[in-house]
This record gives sequence, structure tokens and C-alpha cells, in this order.
Amino acid sequence: MDRLIYTAVSGANRSLTQQMIHANNLANANTEGFRADLERATSAAIDGSGFNSRYQVSSDNGGINMRTGALQETGRELDVAVNGNGLLALGDGRREAYTRNGHIDIDDMGNLSIHGLPLLGENGPIQLPPFSQVAIGNDGTITVIPENGDIEAAMDVDRLKLVDIPTDELRKNNDGLLVTDRATAPRSDTVQVVNEHLESSNVSAINEMVQTVALSRQFEAQIKMMKAAETLAQAGNRLIRGA
Repeated sequence: MDRLIYTAVSGANRSLTQQMIHANNLANANTEGFRADLERATSAAIDGSGFNSRYQVSSDNGGINMRTGALQETGRELDVAVNGNGLLALGDGRREAYTRNGHIDIDDMGNLSIHGLPLLGENGPIQLPPFSQVAIGNDGTITVIPENGDIEAAMDVDRLKLVDIPTDELRKNNDGLLVTDRATAPRSDTVQVVNEHLESSNVSAINEMVQTVALSRQFEAQIKMMKAAETLAQAGNRLIRGA
């Protein structure tokens, strides 16, 4: 059979992989702090006799689009948005995970978390004492006012661990959080946050939909190429048989 079939099949598989990536991006267009996934492909000549006229394509990890999203004011004391580059550090067992989603949850014991993982500060997971008000400064410092409402007794409890990691070192784990090959990353004093705001997803719904339509057409073209390869193979067989 003509090696054209390998080109067509690999192209169709790549189109399906791209479709999944863009579908996932589109599904998270309204997810706070979500970073769009990118896709990359490589091609290689198919081994065999004759001219190098047939190539096979394969999908590779294209990395993550770390372009910043728009900031949206929420008015919630425990919402923060990273201003510019940077990430919030979370504890994930013996290693750290990172996110741009600053929607912080608090339990009955005052433990802070995001995505169900403890939010890290300078001294490990952050736990707040009973308070009436809480504020997070631009540098990540968490200040609380005691339950009695005494403003003069306000105290700094901890400081968010904010990191700045090069994009090419980041990848996503199975939970969609950002991780690196290192277990931990150093704190960055240049990263700033905006309190009572959240960052929107950096996914463009229009672009993702356009890409999805284009990929559907490419997939149809690959299917037609498979049929053409089959027709060529049948014609070659007839010639060999002398039919």
C-alpha cells in the first residue's frame, strides 16, 4: 500500500489531538486564572525505499500560554489576582504546585486553600486566627483585625509565597495545576497582587471556536486522503495482476 496512508492517518490523529486541546481551552474560558494549552507538531519522513515523498506528523507538548488575563473586581476579602508575571504557591505533598487562580477558601480552623490544596506563606501553610476583617497587601502580606473589631490591634499574620518561574519550565499536572521539575521554587519579592480581584482566563473563546472549525475541515481532508490512498492501492494491485 502507498505510504500516503501513513501521512493521512497521522494527520487525522493530530487533528483529533488539537481538537481535544482547543475543546479543553474553550471549556475553561470562564475559569479564573486558567492558562490556555498550546499544541505543537513535528514531521518526519517515513522510512522505506524510493523518494522521500511521504511524511508522518506527530503532536508534541506545545507548552502553556502564560499571557495575563483581565482583572475583575469581586469585593471579596480573600480574592487576589497576580498583577503581571508570577504565581501563587500551593502545597502538594512534598512538592509545590502553582496557580493564577486567587480564589482563596477558608475552613473552620482558619486554614487557607486553593483547589483544595493549602495556600503557602513564608512559614508553610497559612492559618488565620479568628478575625473580623482581613486584607491582603500588594506584596502578599495578610493583615487581620481581631474578632472584637479593634483596628489598633490589627496584625500581620503571614505573607503569601509568590514565585516567578520561566514559562519554559512550567507544565500542567493531572489536576490542571502548574508544576516544575523542582520540588520547590524560591519566593520572588517582585511579584505583586491586587486584593479583592480575580484574574479571568486568558482563553479567547472566538479564537478557539475558529480553530475548532478549521480543524474539522482539516480532519475531513485527511479522511478524503485516506480514501484516495486506498483507491491508488487498488489501482496498483489491478496493474500488478494485469487486470
